[in-house]
Amino acid sequence: MALNEDWLQQVIDREVEGVELVALEEAGNRRRRIVRLYIDHASGVNHELCARVSAVVGAALDELDLIEGPYTLEVSSPGIERPLRKRSHFEAQVGKQVYVKTRVPFEGGKVHRGLLREVTGEEIVMEEAGRVVRIPIGEITTAHLVYDFR
Repeated sequence: MALNEDWLQQVIDREVEGVELVALEEAGNRRRRIVRLYIDHASGVNHELCARVSAVVGAALDELDLIEGPYTLEVSSPGIERPLRKRSHFEAQVGKQVYVKTRVPFEGGKVHRGLLREVTGEEIVMEEAGRVVRIPIGEITTAHLVYDFR
């Protein structure tokens, strides 16, 4: 069995109610792997919730021996520039500034930054520099909110 978001979400759902796995990131090398989980909850993410999810996921990973060698498990909130990976993530952020990078160019480029206007069918509609850009969700490699620190 491979480590993936669907399996991790099932593990979390069995023990901790209402937690959404926003993203899974893996980093490091064979000597020390890092597994990062970004989670969300309707009432917010705090240290206690991260610790609960960490304990549940850590136990499941160790029981199935899914990660070869030593690893570090990190669990945190997705932060103010939260990643956008699923259609529901984009739908929840309509009206906000987003950064999107695509596999192939759309409307002249692979990198777009602008206002997320809507999500229709399987694409997002952004307003970027006064023009409308339509991007299929399946062509997005990375996307996140853009927080204005002004």
